[in-house]
Amino acid sequence: MNILTRVKTRHCWPRCGWAVPFQLVLSALLGLAAGVAQAQRVEPVAVAPGVWMVQGLSALGSTANRNFISNAAFVVTPEGVVVVDALGSPALARELVAAIARITAQPIKHLIVTHYHADHIYGLQVFKDLGATITAHQAGQAYLHSDTAALRLQASREELAPWIDAQTRLVAADRWITETTRFTLGGVDFVLQPAGPAHTPEDLVLLLPQQRVLIAGDLVFRGRVPFVGQADSGRWIAALDRLLALRVAIIVPGHGPVSTSAESDLMLTRDYLQHLRATMGQAASNLEPFEEAYAKADWSRFEHLPLFKAANRINAYNTYLLMEQVGK
Repeated sequence: MNILTRVKTRHCWPRCGWAVPFQLVLSALLGLAAGVAQAQRVEPVAVAPGVWMVQGLSALGSTANRNFISNAAFVVTPEGVVVVDALGSPALARELVAAIARITAQPIKHLIVTHYHADHIYGLQVFKDLGATITAHQAGQAYLHSDTAALRLQASREELAPWIDAQTRLVAADRWITETTRFTLGGVDFVLQPAGPAHTPEDLVLLLPQQRVLIAGDLVFRGRVPFVGQADSGRWIAALDRLLALRVAIIVPGHGPVSTSAESDLMLTRDYLQHLRATMGQAASNLEPFEEAYAKADWSRFEHLPLFKAANRINAYNTYLLMEQVGK
């Protein structure tokens, strides 16, 4: 498999539809070389009463880390468990199930999908086989049934073997929603709130109003540079503003550690996206070549963050292309 294919099948990039120049891809690979992650355990951490999370590595998926690069969360109630996201391989999902069983004997009743990116969904089949009801936003169906998703899975079977193999399959939701949906389980209130199109068209967040906890998926990347891919960054910023208005105390992000400084962490992702749009938008408006614009942009506020070298250049390039579309 060539170098371009390897990078484009890693995270959000296969959904962008834009050609990424070879030098940008090479830069991303070099940025990752210094941070090759080793495998780690799926170890839950309590973030609020009855609410737990497991944290993936700040890296791109690899055989070494088993594609454990994203977070998942679960809520334990007296009548069952609600899990949010399924991690990046069936093996990781099985470890998550085992970890939940060490905490509670309650069955897993629901699995919420925040969005259909590979690092969050390749463990879905484990929860499906357990009989959990899988819920996702209806917009995820377009990606799930696309050639892009099939090609991505095929590439992952090659790149992430043995963790992704011929038995790994894409799993549809049992319940597709399009609007805010509420339910109660064991006296705990759950609010599923559509938030896209933003990071993806199907972004879905889970609000636990009693605990003032928000499980935000990839709308929030805490303490690291997000992957922008094909995201509608303008609407992503608007979605973050709506989340700020919720005034939650704790955020479980899609990547990075739990946040007890919800406002500042939401603003970090928002400010990064705004900076991308301001710098690349001005360059596109002035017909300035991307390389010149990128070289003179001030990245000092963000360049210390994990995955800056891996992600920032491609984020900037994709934003440049986006802003060329009449300043979208």
